Amino acid sequence: MNIDLEKEKIVSIEDRIPKLKQQRKQKANRRFILFILTFSLLILLIIYLETPLSKVKNVEVSGNVNVPSDEIISLSGIDQQTNFWSVNKEKTIKALKKHKEVKGANIVKIFPHTIRIEIEEMKRVAYVSNGSSFYPVLENGETLDGQKSVKVPDAPILFGFDDAEFAHLMTEQLTNLPHSISNSISEVHYTPEKMDPYIITLFMNNGYEVRASMKTFAEKMRSYPMIVKELNPKVKGIIHLEVGSYFEPYSKKGSQKNKGDKADEES
Repeated sequence: MNIDLEKEKIVSIEDRIPKLKQQRKQKANRRFILFILTFSLLILLIIYLETPLSKVKNVEVSGNVNVPSDEIISLSGIDQQTNFWSVNKEKTIKALKKHKEVKGANIVKIFPHTIRIEIEEMKRVAYVSNGSSFYPVLENGETLDGQKSVKVPDAPILFGFDDAEFAHLMTEQLTNLPHSISNSISEVHYTPEKMDPYIITLFMNNGYEVRASMKTFAEKMRSYPMIVKELNPKVKGIIHLEVGSYFEPYSKKGSQKNKGDKADEES
């Protein structure tokens, strides 16, 4: 009985030996195939990186209004010789923000060959007048002296803001205004008084004059459309927003002046 069992064991082991060899051979084959595939992919990657296939073919620019696309692309340092994968987003954004009018930027890689540059520009909130030329003023208060225009701008024109502190405060206030209101302003004059150095005078596109304080200008001017709506459009005058808010017709101001002149003559 024992002899028969031992014979069966010997037979079963002999049967398993070819199977074990086959399994080992299959594992070795799989390792070899994996090695060949990995090696081939590395070769293809090297070839790809060293050929024009990995170069940037298109550079798109969006979001810019005043800064030309060609200037933005030049600042980015990206051209058709640039490797697509070597474009450093942080470094490129830093280079772009050196431009006075670039407030922010974003770089998007679009496989396989396109780089998109998304630009956020500084707002041109006003212009300063110098003779017959106008120079844009950015939202941070900086004037672009090298970009004059002879056309009347579509933003408020500032007069008398020679002091940097007041100029910065004024542009800050204009930035906080709704676009619809800032577009209705033609001119802003710095007209300080002895008791209040922050007084300004505005001339509006619809013919009204506004007196206000720079400190509360943006807040008070938000009520301007509602105030004008209540006024007779045929009667022009000064809208006072220095402390409270009231309307002074030019006709009343003129009559008061005439009365004063007559009193001087009689005396």
